[in-house]
Amino acid sequence: MDDWYLAIFAVSLASTAVGLFVGYQAYRGFRRHQSAAMQYLSAGLILLTAVTNTAAFVGSALLRYGVIDASLQSPFTLGVRLLQFAGLLCIAYSLYRRP
Repeated sequence: MDDWYLAIFAVSLASTAVGLFVGYQAYRGFRRHQSAAMQYLSAGLILLTAVTNTAAFVGSALLRYGVIDASLQSPFTLGVRLLQFAGLLCIAYSLYRRP
């Protein structure tokens, strides 16, 4: 492994960990106050950070080591972008949802 790959791995791992922490804190807020807005915020943050970072990292590793065919790179990238979009939609909904 080269230095760039290790740096990317470290930053991805740190981003995933922080995203899970923030999403978990939002989930705790939802549980404490039973707020649907906090539930959507939590889901959006977890989708936007932890799920997409993990999916992108695993997909990159599978492509890099030839486990999956390179022709699947574009559909996989689209899937990751759709997960990001879903996370952003959840966050936007949480911000504009009225009780």
